[in-house]
Amino acid sequence: MPIGGPYELLIGGRWVPGAAGTYPVRNPATEEVVGEAPEASVDQAAEAAEAAAGAFPAWAATEPGERAALLHAAAGALRTLAPNLVPLVIAETGCTATVGRTMQVPQAAVRLERYADGALEPTVIPLPPQEMPHTALAPGGLIGAIARRVPVGVVACITPYNFPIVNMAGKIGPALAMGNTVVIRPAPQDPLAVIELVRILDAVGFPPGVVNVVTGSGPETGAALVEDPHVDMVSFTGSTAVGRRIGEVAGRTMKRRLLELGGKGAALVLDDADVRRAVAMIASTWTFHSGQICTAPTRAIVHRSRYDEVVETLATTAGTLTIGDPLAPDTVVGPLISAAQRDRVLGHIRAGLAEGATLVHGGDEAAVPDRGFYVAPTLLADCRPDATVVQEEIFGPVIVALPFDDEDEGVALVNGTPYGLYDYVFSGDTARAMRISRRLRTGNVGINTVQRNHETPFGGMRQSGVGRDGGSFGLHAYSELQSVVWPG
Repeated sequence: MPIGGPYELLIGGRWVPGAAGTYPVRNPATEEVVGEAPEASVDQAAEAAEAAAGAFPAWAATEPGERAALLHAAAGALRTLAPNLVPLVIAETGCTATVGRTMQVPQAAVRLERYADGALEPTVIPLPPQEMPHTALAPGGLIGAIARRVPVGVVACITPYNFPIVNMAGKIGPALAMGNTVVIRPAPQDPLAVIELVRILDAVGFPPGVVNVVTGSGPETGAALVEDPHVDMVSFTGSTAVGRRIGEVAGRTMKRRLLELGGKGAALVLDDADVRRAVAMIASTWTFHSGQICTAPTRAIVHRSRYDEVVETLATTAGTLTIGDPLAPDTVVGPLISAAQRDRVLGHIRAGLAEGATLVHGGDEAAVPDRGFYVAPTLLADCRPDATVVQEEIFGPVIVALPFDDEDEGVALVNGTPYGLYDYVFSGDTARAMRISRRLRTGNVGINTVQRNHETPFGGMRQSGVGRDGGSFGLHAYSELQSVVWPG
């Protein structure tokens, strides 16, 4: 299956051009055009939602084994096409070659395979019978019951730009496995690889209307899906500001919502921590997709006895990182997704300095390539807890450092932002770290690691979102519980 343009929309089993023409997708490292994406109209978004609604009854009635076979076939085809698809993903996202080869395309296939297997997980929960007395409502007797998971209906899957096909696979995999139909709406900045993924799903035999894709350079098509009466659920990963708007609009028609929103991850480094291990983990904010990760440990909250050591070691680490061409084998820090995001990140750095932070490394005067949307790895120390750079998600290669004197203060600083997605505790005493983790108002805690376990329920508290996916919890997220009772 060849990849490449011209790129079109898939609506109800038909590939069609965007009604409003096309728009350019640019390489963040070179600023050159990678390809032309279709510019869908609001009417086409509505057509896609209607097509998904029309296909839903038949797809919901398919045998789980059929859904599993199609998802496995899609995963296999994705692996086969990976050598050709990885360069496109790197060009669209600006991720480094290492991230593209190991995390972008392969992980999308892994997620499809996981939910191919998930399609075969039990959906019926047996419940003990209950002895009920005779009432005015009905005769008494032994009443049997089950609870079963059933599909929600049409799911609008709206994803961010950082991991376009991985994030999308994590949505459509469980949604399709559970018998839902989907309308895919990728991020405007890098939709081409997602369209290639949809081509694979179409080619392996998903029925017409089960999978649909609409793209656009602005928010209009996504907003149309959120409002559309044919859409039963909105699954969104992105900013808290957009998530709030989705919550307001989707609430009018009682749509199910799965919202994975912003984060301001804290790394709580205790006095007994292995500093070099902690620094290696915290530095992933710089090295893993240039900090464009909602789970990144962007706040280094360090016990005062280890604070200078951590700041100095982070500064030394930052000075060793190669910034530049994502295709170069030694590059670990690539560009940000766009000029707008670069300027936003630099604005946050300047604001942090204006609020009294100390620039230890990086900043807007640091050397970066002349072309492309680069920001150097930046470390701001001695930040005020209420400073903007400490409170707001930056989504770039910026780490802020704050000292604390005792556990209570450290925990208060970790919990001291509106977010609660992913925080970390570093300590030589894992029992102590586990005890502290219970006090953190966050959906996820890493102890001495930033590694993930993809079977855990993933999502945030407070302004970081609503709902959980991941592993079997992802299947639960894309289903409704239905109770069935009968007389014994």
